[in-house]
Amino acid sequence: MYEVVEPLIELKDVAKSYGKNQVLNNISLKVAKGEVIVLIGPSGCGKSTLLRCLNGLEEIQGGSVLFRNEDLTAKNTDWKKIRQQVGMVFQSYHLFPHMTVMENILLGPTKVQKRTKEEALQQAEALLQRVGLSDKKNAYPRQLSGGQQQRIAIVRALMMNPVVMLFDEVTAALDPEMVKEVLDVMLSLAKEGMTMMIVTHEMSFARAIADRVIFMDSGHICEIGEPQTFFTSPQTPRAQQFLKQFIHNSYN
Repeated sequence: MYEVVEPLIELKDVAKSYGKNQVLNNISLKVAKGEVIVLIGPSGCGKSTLLRCLNGLEEIQGGSVLFRNEDLTAKNTDWKKIRQQVGMVFQSYHLFPHMTVMENILLGPTKVQKRTKEEALQQAEALLQRVGLSDKKNAYPRQLSGGQQQRIAIVRALMMNPVVMLFDEVTAALDPEMVKEVLDVMLSLAKEGMTMMIVTHEMSFARAIADRVIFMDSGHICEIGEPQTFFTSPQTPRAQQFLKQFIHNSYN
């Protein structure tokens, strides 16, 4: 049985509603430093909402969210500070169209963190090289493919030197041939020990990257398991039904 002794993130009975629609129903979960958690489940089950609650983009109505033992539901929570430590990448890239790639990347470190442009530029160039986009630093977003824009969005988040990275269906809007280049970047982060929570419908990728798989349905965590066990022998009828919808192609 997988047990997290000293969680970096802990959710305790988290509840979230939109009016009468209960989106998250008493969610409890512990995430260890360096762990990769993949959340899967049908559309509308609460996966993306859960990530947004961790980053303060959605308020919860019940329970608590702890990050490094700090209760993020407290009224005095400094979300500007927390979001520098808990980076998030969305399905939509949200790059500023009137700025070059480098200008997009340098904006947060220089304006929010007040780092020198020289120091931030050095890190930016190293990260661009890492994701294979050094030659695009002076390009504008409209000149990039979707996969390239998403890799730039990841670099922008990494520029803040986060402790945790949240990925919300980051390949959902991409053409199939562009998906792998984004997933490769995420795999490299996992190998380096980055703590990550990932919402995805890429089942073979989930199996390759996850330390634990969280299966959600109707606002509940229905099953938690290590990927090998979950994908070969899901324990709950709902997870068994869900997995039958997917053809398992190996991730290369």
